Amino acid sequence: MKIRILCVGKVKEAFFSNGIEEYQKRLSRYCKLEVIEVGDEKTPDGASQAFERQIKEKEGERLLKYMKESGSDSYTIALAIQGKQMDSVAFSEKIQMLGVRGVGQITFVIGGSLGLSDAVMNQADEALSFSKMTFPHQMMRMILLEQIYRGFRIMKGEPYHK
Repeated sequence: MKIRILCVGKVKEAFFSNGIEEYQKRLSRYCKLEVIEVGDEKTPDGASQAFERQIKEKEGERLLKYMKESGSDSYTIALAIQGKQMDSVAFSEKIQMLGVRGVGQITFVIGGSLGLSDAVMNQADEALSFSKMTFPHQMMRMILLEQIYRGFRIMKGEPYHK
C-alpha cells in the first residue's frame, strides 16, 4: 500500500524534522510513503475573514492539483477539527479495511495554519480529527506519521506502546 501525505508548508524546526524522519524510516517496512509539500501563504495579523478565505483557497488549489492526480484506487482523508474522531485501533482497522477493499493508496491532507478550503474538504472521501484542539501543521505531520506507524504495528500484531 502507498501512503501519501499532502501538506501545506515546510517543516522548519529541527526537532519536528528529526521526528518526521524517524517515523518515515520506520514506516518504510510497512508501506511506500510519499510526502508532498505545497507552498503556504503568509497570513498577516488581523486579516479579515474574506482574506483568510482567499488564503485557504490559494493553498487549496495547490493541494487539489495533487489530489486530482490520485488514481481511482485512491482514498483521500482530510485532517480537520470537524472530522470524525477514532482511537488508534479503529484507525488501524480503517487502514486495513481500505487495503482489503483494494485501495492502493491512502492520501492524507494537512492544511496550513488556517485549515483546509471547502474545495479540498469536498474533494476528500472522509474527514478525520485527531482532537478538538488545534495543532501546528508541522506537529500534525509528525503525529499523523506516528499514528500511521502505530496502525501498521497494530495490524501486524506487533507490540506498541499504549
